[in-house]
Amino acid sequence: MKSRLYDKYKKEVAPALKEKLAIKNVMAVPKVMKVCLNVGINSRQTESGYLDMVESTLTRITGQKPVRTKAKKAISAFKVRENMVVGVKVTLRGQKMYDFLEKLIDISIPRIKDFRGLKVSNIDENGSLSLGFKENSVFPEIKAEEMERTHGLQVNIMTNAGDYEAGLELFKLLGFPFQK
Repeated sequence: MKSRLYDKYKKEVAPALKEKLAIKNVMAVPKVMKVCLNVGINSRQTESGYLDMVESTLTRITGQKPVRTKAKKAISAFKVRENMVVGVKVTLRGQKMYDFLEKLIDISIPRIKDFRGLKVSNIDENGSLSLGFKENSVFPEIKAEEMERTHGLQVNIMTNAGDYEAGLELFKLLGFPFQK
């Protein structure tokens, strides 16, 4: 079963991008390649249960088991030792990616307090979008009363747009709410 966002991309967004960017080949039309969610863990947050709580939160948000990331080398200024767990990440592709993006656009972003739109400066020169959430309670799977501690997370949406303008146009047509 395909998501509504994927159908919208195929029927509306791709033809509009092809026309607007003057692309001749259908395969060259920009599209979302993957979505990565990251949560950083600092050395003070190593108490028992915190890492498991972060993993369960990411699992509920994405529907996929996260992977722990480890430090490659020791950095004494940050109190990080080699092979110490410094984060948790999930990479989404295909159907799960489109389901997550649909939920992000329609439910999670509108739930942000005092939201006035995404900044266009969040898009990099390659056309990928990076969003930071200060707390994870904007996602519908997370109940605020169940959480003993909240944490932030980083969402990176990678595209094959190649440049800033094509990426911005892709995200606008997909329905991301940008500031005027």
